[in-house]
Amino acid sequence: MKVAVVIPKYGLVGGAEGFAYELTERLAMRGRFEIHLFANQARLGKAPVTFHRVPMPRFPRFMRQISFAAFAQRQIRRGGFDLIHSHDRIFRMHLLTMHGIPHARWIREARNKPLSLFDRAMAWVERKGLTGTDMRMVLPVSGLVKEELRKTYPIPARRMRVIHPGISEERFASLDRGICRRRIRTRHGLSESDVVVLFVGMNFEIKRLGLIMEGLGDLIHKEDRGVDLKLLVVGKGDPLPYQALARRLGIEERIIFAGVTREVETYYLASDIFVMPSVFDTFGMAVLEAMAAGLPVVITQKVGARDLLTDGVQGFILDDPPNPMALAARIAFLLDPERRAKMGERARATALQHTWDRTADEMEAVYLMQRGLDFNRED
Repeated sequence: MKVAVVIPKYGLVGGAEGFAYELTERLAMRGRFEIHLFANQARLGKAPVTFHRVPMPRFPRFMRQISFAAFAQRQIRRGGFDLIHSHDRIFRMHLLTMHGIPHARWIREARNKPLSLFDRAMAWVERKGLTGTDMRMVLPVSGLVKEELRKTYPIPARRMRVIHPGISEERFASLDRGICRRRIRTRHGLSESDVVVLFVGMNFEIKRLGLIMEGLGDLIHKEDRGVDLKLLVVGKGDPLPYQALARRLGIEERIIFAGVTREVETYYLASDIFVMPSVFDTFGMAVLEAMAAGLPVVITQKVGARDLLTDGVQGFILDDPPNPMALAARIAFLLDPERRAKMGERARATALQHTWDRTADEMEAVYLMQRGLDFNRED
């Protein structure tokens, strides 16, 4: 079965890029599919994947997605493919793994901005692909994405199937929790008795870092429960407004900005609680990673990884919009080490049921089902 996989960047930094890489590498290694990758940039692995470079002019910016879609379509047309599986917005495909929500909704509602010419072009390509006659199935990465898609496009439920990202079982296997805990805590001036709340993200505003700080401030000052409570911030963002907020809240000594790291796994293992009350996150790989590291997690209804959680079992799902007091109450509950450990164990057990191999199994079944449809059409 000859399959075309499409994504602008393959195997590089990013949720969609990582998803496409982990999935495609595993499917190619299974030997059932001849996989051809159509991308502008690629970090290839060891799997037998044939790479076709697709031009993607950077200027003018509004033409970027249109150009990529057009060039990809031209190259794919010459290949005689049985199946076209895209991880990005293009004009014609059989399967689309939808990593985001409809672009116009994202800009207007999550970013609270008017649509630029670039955004309108992106939305136009998206609509042509999703409403095209070749489209067979849409594969949202979470129930949240599925819900948002159906608000914009009249896609029948039978043509949608949620396939979640996965986690590699070996991701934390070679790491010793005690060693990581001592090393990271020593690096950032944290003691063994500190209860460390971890934040991981590249967009402080969308991930609501300010809300976390307000919740911690409420817990520390009003209930006198957070004597040893610290917030460890990992990721890229402007710390200055948040440092100013910490000073206003009187918790500046409780916040550590660690910046970007290539060893994020060690930070998960060095922490006690993971919090990500995002405005909107189509899935939130950091949630699954934190769970795999054995951390209880606190998220909102607007984080797609909610699909994997039962509120009060592996962590907590806050109502949306969340408020600082509700967040403080959940963290206060988790200050008890026994409760924290029990939830963390459940979180890890749940995460290990959602491996990349399982994701590949689910996608393989979809591919083979499409082949069956082709045979039926020929008959």
